[in-house]
Amino acid sequence: MGTFPVIDSTLSAEHLSSWIIERYHLSDIVHCRLFRTNMNHTYFVTTPDKKYVLRVYSHDKRTETEITEEIGLLNLLKEKDILVSYPISDRENKYVQKIDAPEGMRYAVLFSFGEGNKMRFLTEELCREIGKIVAKMHQTTQNKSIDRIRYDIRILAEQPYRQTQTYFPESLEAMKFIKGSTKLLNTVFNGNQIELLRSGIVHLDVWYDNMSIDDEGRITLFDFDNCGNGWLILDVGYFCMQLFYVEHDRSEYEKKRAAFLDGYGKIFPFQDEELALIPYAGLSIWIYYLGLQAERFDNFANIFFTENYLKMYIGRVKEWLCYHDIEVKMG
Repeated sequence: MGTFPVIDSTLSAEHLSSWIIERYHLSDIVHCRLFRTNMNHTYFVTTPDKKYVLRVYSHDKRTETEITEEIGLLNLLKEKDILVSYPISDRENKYVQKIDAPEGMRYAVLFSFGEGNKMRFLTEELCREIGKIVAKMHQTTQNKSIDRIRYDIRILAEQPYRQTQTYFPESLEAMKFIKGSTKLLNTVFNGNQIELLRSGIVHLDVWYDNMSIDDEGRITLFDFDNCGNGWLILDVGYFCMQLFYVEHDRSEYEKKRAAFLDGYGKIFPFQDEELALIPYAGLSIWIYYLGLQAERFDNFANIFFTENYLKMYIGRVKEWLCYHDIEVKMG
């Protein structure tokens, strides 16, 4: 037998350094270092005067069309002076690179580096500024679409439940809760008022871990890997839900949530129907990411995806819903 087939490989950072020098107009001195293996593999790329990020997509995770659509969105936002980590073209003015890895074809894209640091505990003023950025992004993407996934309740809740069933029995209380949440979300997002919700291109992963903040308070948004089409309120709901878990002091949470919504609303005023759906929007994405973890069990989630983890994960959802007086009927 020849070389045994693999499902996932980690590309050599040393060889990627030489590869980058050959393909990009950066510098004759390039240092590449693996940052983390996750849904995709991320490398930090440094030259004597600048820093970049190389994303190597997992095999069969994204099609070339999906990646090209993400790049188009980033370039659009950059044109609108919204601070994002944007793609860098190579010597042939191409963005998407193809790498023949052991498991098959993998794509790679070089991005600008978001200057600054991640800030877990945000100030009220930063929350307000983040609200403005998300609002400007939504202003730009409203009523637009890209050739990528459309996030509806089938994708956000029904599909994740089926994916999670692969690893956990339906008899678990957490699984019953997910099933009940799916029924609730179907009811909420299939009413007449849903037609009034604004739609467009969404980021779907707006939280502190996907933004850099420099010393002057400038915020750069990155990691658009899950961007797609959907209700704009999804991004708002998910940010609020993540803020809820970071800020255990609920009075602080309420102030920062209010600042975020105020910043957003001053740029792109909410509709009443949208504000009422914030708790449900957060819930739907939380369930979606559980399904994504199940989907990526082999090369991402296997080190933590257990019944104890599921119980903890759903426990957080229950806290969020309890805070908003929302009941999920199980069974």
